[in-house]
Amino acid sequence: MSTAGSSAGSKSGPKKGSYAKGIAKREEILTTALEVFAVKGYRGASLREIATSVGLSQAGLLHHFSSKEELFAEVLRKRDEVDEHAHPDGGTVRGFDTLVDIVRHNADVPGLVQLYATISAEAADDDHPGHDYFVRRYATLIGAIEQHVRDEQEAGRIDPSLDPLQVARMAIAVADGMQVQWMLDGTADMAATLEYFFSMIRRGPAT
Repeated sequence: MSTAGSSAGSKSGPKKGSYAKGIAKREEILTTALEVFAVKGYRGASLREIATSVGLSQAGLLHHFSSKEELFAEVLRKRDEVDEHAHPDGGTVRGFDTLVDIVRHNADVPGLVQLYATISAEAADDDHPGHDYFVRRYATLIGAIEQHVRDEQEAGRIDPSLDPLQVARMAIAVADGMQVQWMLDGTADMAATLEYFFSMIRRGPAT
């Protein structure tokens, strides 16, 4: 019995080991790519540089992803994961202030802002590897802001006549639009503009 068990283990072991190594290498690639993109941006970063940094050829790098577009989309997903662990709120947008904090942080990683803006536009195509990621991301962000607006309306801090869903969509539009303006004009203050927008939405406590 013990011999049979040992034989079975030896057959499954390498497969499991290879799978684990593949997952670990994929994570190493994403972490490295995240660092490279943060500094050099979408056009400045090269697959060759990322591949060399993790000890692979370009072909070896893309062996772990279906295409470079999938790699780019996964880098953004990795960024969300890193932000979730680093941000005091777990990276989850729970209201206006959290969104402003995230936008303010983005000013420190211009390359990732460039990557996000580029890939989000390309992902409008249903066949793009990042399409589902962005659909879910926008739905989550808008849903969180919408609920925040409802909560603030109940607390008397936002005009109850405003449509929470429309306010949420406008908030994300301002945040994303300011990222594009900032890439074209470094003097544009993304966080300050977003805060100003929210100041027009908020009102003092009901009396």
